[in-house]
Amino acid sequence: MIRVALAALMALWPVAAQAEWHEARSDHFIVYADDPAAEVARYAERLERFDRVLRLLTKMPAEPIAVPNRVNVYVTGDLSTITKLVGQRNVAGFYIPRAAGSVAFVPEYSGISTTGIDPQQVLFHEYTHHFMLSNWAEAAFPSWFVEGFAEFFAPTRLRDDGSIEVARPPMYRARQFQTGMPVSATTLLTGDANKIDRGALYAGGWALTHMMLLDSARRGQMDQFMRAVASGESATKAAAVFGDLTQLDRDLARYVRSGLRYSIMPPGTITKADVTVRALTRAEAAMMPVRIRAKRGVDRAQALTLLPLAQRAAAPYPNDATAQALLTEVEYDAGNFAAAEAAARRAVAADPKSVDGHTYLGRAQMAQARAARDTTPERWRAVRKSFLAANAIENDDPEPLLLYYQTYQVPGQVPTANARDALLRAHLLAPQDRGLRMQAARVLLETDRLDEARRVLGPVAYSPHGGRSAVLAQQLIALIDNGGAKAALDHWRGKPQPTTSDSDDDDDQDDKDKDGKTA
Repeated sequence: MIRVALAALMALWPVAAQAEWHEARSDHFIVYADDPAAEVARYAERLERFDRVLRLLTKMPAEPIAVPNRVNVYVTGDLSTITKLVGQRNVAGFYIPRAAGSVAFVPEYSGISTTGIDPQQVLFHEYTHHFMLSNWAEAAFPSWFVEGFAEFFAPTRLRDDGSIEVARPPMYRARQFQTGMPVSATTLLTGDANKIDRGALYAGGWALTHMMLLDSARRGQMDQFMRAVASGESATKAAAVFGDLTQLDRDLARYVRSGLRYSIMPPGTITKADVTVRALTRAEAAMMPVRIRAKRGVDRAQALTLLPLAQRAAAPYPNDATAQALLTEVEYDAGNFAAAEAAARRAVAADPKSVDGHTYLGRAQMAQARAARDTTPERWRAVRKSFLAANAIENDDPEPLLLYYQTYQVPGQVPTANARDALLRAHLLAPQDRGLRMQAARVLLETDRLDEARRVLGPVAYSPHGGRSAVLAQQLIALIDNGGAKAALDHWRGKPQPTTSDSDDDDDQDDKDKDGKTA
């Protein structure tokens, strides 16, 4: 049975011995692809140019970020490969935000999905979400604008002559407009986003965002609306800045019908980005099928299926830190914590500066301590040493900081001020991770920092794909406003409070972390 499953798994990727894997690094991305160096470099350079477009138009500084916080992009297979990897149909690419490293997966062989969207548009849409969450970390934007802003930039075209087309219509949304406006501006601004059809929310959100950003007659109204919502006004009251909403509905319909304009940024507006490329080592290339699946995220059953491949691929490289760290990850996901610890120790022995090695060594030790129900301070101090070692090597990696805080979440342990600061620092480094954001909000409530907690909860409450987290965040904000920290924490700890549905049916793929490690 395992042999059949493993054969199916291996069929998704090229044989390692025939691979030509390269890694390209830029200021905000790390790209992995089984392609010649020049092609991988060009791919990374185009992504970096897109980032620069976003920064230029939003007036954000173009500063490089630490390696652990760059988006890792895996270019692999074709559309069917991505479909199998994500476990959903009609997916041309996907992105997962998390403190352990945000990742995106796109096909090597371009093509149009049955929804009409191509992989580059998917990646640009999702990276715009990442950009928004990273640069406006505490801004509580309404759902229609979150998706509308991403759709505004998704069709961006980077021409070979260096010019760039911005604000093009997303033609894959055309069917939503076949019988008129899919949703009115009034409904977007004042209605319940959970009751709006998902396709209509995306299409209508794009149209309203496009008009508000580019129609001179409406200039400035969006900023006024956002400031009013951020200050605590209801969306209905804040929408007064747009004047007569019936007229706004008519104006939006006319705007869409009248022929949407887009801008062309001339060559040289966005300068070429620096990219470094290297060929992966034999060990790294051999582990790439394992790496792709592991970084996508696996549950225990999937990890057990992947494990024989990981063990066989890593076996020739017992002294390679990367191979052993990846083997550690799969052993850990499979629940083999002692084996994970052994592999992590090999990784650290091979490279004492292996952040992944130290991090998974601490993970494996923590899992074993919990399984043994060992709450002795001495054992947990030993666990923390691994996370402190990882942090000393890379100060700006949020994962060891998060895990250091979690070592205090055992009976008899009380988070120190240093541990709480570590968690809040992790949140600042990875604001796109929803689970981490919720933990940061709880720490802020526990330390009576109500205004900060409210701001941290805002983006979750408004998230278009927030599911149960969004419901909880909305409840907590209401309780903070009406009863303060105690009321919010009592609710969070399970004391009786009026609740709404805990349905998580509207979660989409963005929300799925690999195994709840940041939840």
